[in-house]
Amino acid sequence: MNSEHPLAEAIVRYAREKNARLHETKSFMAIPGRGVRGTLSVNSIPRSVLFGTMRFLEEEGVQVDAARAALGALQAEGKTVMICAVEKEIAGLIAVSDVVKEDAKEAVRALKALGVEPVMMTGDNQITASAIARELGIETVLAEVLPQDKAREVSALQGKGKRVAFVGDGINDAPALAQADLGIAMGTGTDIAIEAGSIVLVAGSPKKAVDAILLSRRTFRTIKQNLFWAFFYNAAAIPLAAFGLLSPVIAAGAMALSSVSVVGNSLRIR
Repeated sequence: MNSEHPLAEAIVRYAREKNARLHETKSFMAIPGRGVRGTLSVNSIPRSVLFGTMRFLEEEGVQVDAARAALGALQAEGKTVMICAVEKEIAGLIAVSDVVKEDAKEAVRALKALGVEPVMMTGDNQITASAIARELGIETVLAEVLPQDKAREVSALQGKGKRVAFVGDGINDAPALAQADLGIAMGTGTDIAIEAGSIVLVAGSPKKAVDAILLSRRTFRTIKQNLFWAFFYNAAAIPLAAFGLLSPVIAAGAMALSSVSVVGNSLRIR
């Protein structure tokens, strides 16, 4: 209940739907990219509780071997699995699965058609990430990336000579959005991610990222067309005027016509 993480919100919501008893948490602490810890009072007995990734629990000295088989099976189904330990003894697993948005596959196909290489970057484990990537048709997967490392991964791609557009919506995505050549923030995401993005998509659809790229390319192409025609008008008219072959009235009309043509060409973007 004390965590703002989307997975935590989903679990608490499910618990309430099942009328589960929710206990007050003391000494709560969230460890980004790993999990949470706290002390729960159950029947007036304080109990230390850890909840998060297998790596997190192993770092805290919990013996996780008994859960490996079940955890692996759930991950193979494309689910994100978290382990709960009470007094450093495993109490159970909770598995959640991302619902792939209906237009996500179409967005990936459209990006490839534009010559853009889609890359999945996630803090989830490699097995789960690969399962979802296969469903979406994404070949390159960067999994188990901690929040503080996302910007570093973007920088590494830039170091290979790639221009990177990063799409994100969470607090953890803000540094990567700022580091990328183009930060695309989902309008349905957190305020800090929206602030860090160069472009904000009002709708939460991944297809809108494709639309933004198409619109930007068309806009840039129109700018180059306008510059060409403006240069052409001047290159043709200035020598004529210099030799007295162009009257002021005709020169003024040509200038007005050049402005109208540029504005008219720009309006075609709509």
